[in-house]
Amino acid sequence: MSAAAAIIRAGAAADQHPWPRHVLSRERWQALAAALNAADAPPLQGLWAEAERVHALFLDAGSPLSASIEVAGGTYPALSPHCPAASWFERMIHDLFGHVAEGGRDPRPWLDHGAWSTAAPLGPRQAALPPRVGAPEPPEFLQVEGEDLNQIGLGPVAGAITEPAHLRLTAQGETLVRLEVRLGYAHKGTLGLMRGTPPRVAARFAARLSGGSTVAHGLAYAHAIEAALGVTPPPRAVALRAVMAELERIRAHLDAATAIAAEAGSAFLEARFGWHREAMLEAGGRAFGHRLMMDGVAPGGLATDIAADGADAIRGALGALERELPELARILERSASLGSRIGDIGRLAPELVARFGASGPVRRACGLGGDARLAPGYPPYATLGLDVPTRSGSDVAARLRVRLDDVPESTRLLRALLAALPDGTIATALPAASGEGLGVAEASRGTVWHWVRIEGGLVAGAFARDPDWSHWPLLEAAMRNGLVADLPLCAASFGLTSSGVDL
Repeated sequence: MSAAAAIIRAGAAADQHPWPRHVLSRERWQALAAALNAADAPPLQGLWAEAERVHALFLDAGSPLSASIEVAGGTYPALSPHCPAASWFERMIHDLFGHVAEGGRDPRPWLDHGAWSTAAPLGPRQAALPPRVGAPEPPEFLQVEGEDLNQIGLGPVAGAITEPAHLRLTAQGETLVRLEVRLGYAHKGTLGLMRGTPPRVAARFAARLSGGSTVAHGLAYAHAIEAALGVTPPPRAVALRAVMAELERIRAHLDAATAIAAEAGSAFLEARFGWHREAMLEAGGRAFGHRLMMDGVAPGGLATDIAADGADAIRGALGALERELPELARILERSASLGSRIGDIGRLAPELVARFGASGPVRRACGLGGDARLAPGYPPYATLGLDVPTRSGSDVAARLRVRLDDVPESTRLLRALLAALPDGTIATALPAASGEGLGVAEASRGTVWHWVRIEGGLVAGAFARDPDWSHWPLLEAAMRNGLVADLPLCAASFGLTSSGVDL
């Protein structure tokens, strides 16, 4: 057991389900921060707050490990000096709750770009702000020092239908010296909108955090609510949730493959991957009434059952993909020009990927395992014999191949699930009770976490951790000393979303 894990487990256990939360004193929290420097320290998954406390989530050998500290005088000891992955979370906590991370590495605003009318809108010390129309935004980017350096600003408004992100490129000629990302432009106030609502109303906000992973976010949120209230969904709902999740996974992998092929200049692969992506969207719409299957997952089970012809629609889309995918993979492997375009670009060190708690294709392309469907795990995957593919190389090509390797496994799971769908109801009623829960789901991009606190049948606190909290900083690292022209291709291989991080 690592020193950091031992410090957390020594704290008093709070009543969080299904994994306890450990309350630490200020001194023990500081000791935890120092222990995060160790090579065997558990990677940080998330850091969030309530009015009077701050919570941290780590992953220790596949098992969630939660810690919390009471905020004293509006401050708490920062984790970021010893754990760089904590920096963006600390900035988010300050903007939303007003809590200051003492000794933090970066005090700049994160979500508040200078236009909010209220400071710390979710915190105990809310304060009205004077009108700031026309005032400049707070300082966004780090200072640049050195000769022969040029800066290029990309976004947040782009010449395409893309999510908003401001990327500042510092280049020496065609070589990137530094890439810095500024997000927050898609902030929706999701956590505030969820508070004070019944769990099934709040589920709509959770499902809209990131449209490309709406099933995964809905599933992680439902797991958290069910753990907090001690509810078990019916077997039919569990199976159909997995059907929706695997269908979403295939569609998202095809979406990323389409984007990579487009940036790499392969019109044929772009067209074929795009055709099959559209087929998956159409199958989801026929089976569950919405192309993204949005709002299909609900706390306690499902909001809607599969349509009478839904299983046949899914099988039809899978059959067409199964027939063509091997040939598309062969084209990818045999094309020397395509291989030279996507190989050895955006390479990451496995140690850095592990330290930032990355998951999904970004992690597995480094030869590292890990999948929340197996560890910590959730039904029905323990009985399905899941095989998680990995690759080595940790570049654009490896990330694409991991995605394509994943598609046949999800296809196998879908066929097995559809062939043995249980009969029965699709939802269990929720009690008007209180509790605290932590839920997880594996999205196409990696692991999604949701935390909720329920009081008297209403959501009193919530947090959602999208996998791209880890992946955006790794994009910055992957492009260091790379070519400016390779940035769109590298970003496509990550499949990033800003909405999921912007809350």
